[in-house]
Amino acid sequence: MFSAKVKSFAKINLSLNISGVRDGYHLIDSVVAGIDVYDTVCAKPRRDSLVNVYMHGLGSEEIPPERNNAVRAGEAFVSAFGTRGADIEIYKDIPMGAGLGGSSADAAGVLNALAKLYKIKDGAALGAIAASLGSDTAYMLGGGYARLTGRGEKVETLSSPRPYCFLLFLPKTPVSTAECYREYDRMPDPLRADSAALSAALARGDFAGVAANVYNALQRPACALNPEVCEALEAARSFSPSACAVTGSGSAVFALFESVELCRWAKSRYRGKMKTRVAVAAPTKTFLLRNPFVLSEEEKGL
Repeated sequence: MFSAKVKSFAKINLSLNISGVRDGYHLIDSVVAGIDVYDTVCAKPRRDSLVNVYMHGLGSEEIPPERNNAVRAGEAFVSAFGTRGADIEIYKDIPMGAGLGGSSADAAGVLNALAKLYKIKDGAALGAIAASLGSDTAYMLGGGYARLTGRGEKVETLSSPRPYCFLLFLPKTPVSTAECYREYDRMPDPLRADSAALSAALARGDFAGVAANVYNALQRPACALNPEVCEALEAARSFSPSACAVTGSGSAVFALFESVELCRWAKSRYRGKMKTRVAVAAPTKTFLLRNPFVLSEEEKGL
């Protein structure tokens, strides 16, 4: 029996601007929303300091341990807090290589699970570990709505009084994030999202204002690298959503609709071969209630 079990949620980039490069990293300005697609992370203590991570589902079993952020997260946690190790099982439901934050979600899920297991409440230290593991891992510790800046490690928590509903189109072929940024450097997009306006629209529950500011600077390079992304965008647009875009560096595409019923309607009429999935970004209070492992701003210390 596992001693700790947590859900670690995926995210969608409602907006993603590239604002420059610093120390070899691209700087972003992105508004993100946590959605009700999640990986389940289970942990039980060991008597030694070893961390074993066992992946399940979606081909995750083939991820080499040395390239698995969940392993790095577990080892960093034990090193930072001097706890014993753990045996960790991760059950994948977040599609991999889709721009939905699955790798970061797993790393954050491991940190949250081990914090629960060993009763660690030092949110600042957890946040520092998370930031060292990946650009958006600190955000993934809590999820929900946020504006990410810098490399993605600077997290401004946002709120929304209403849900947002999406139909996800999931190409089989992933997009390499590194290649996507390199392609962006070759073909930068002069357009920008107004992240401040989008953040304010979320806070007001202004659906039209949110839809009007959906944008991703990595969309064109993702399409250039993977024709399936273009197919997904065409499929999404065919249902006349309020907005649609690539999330992250792809390959997933989301179509924003005003209700779950409209998402289900579009899903039922899609005749292509791509996998589709309905997802919801919940109102802030609902998200906090469904995820008891969300850390408060005071606890995160971010």
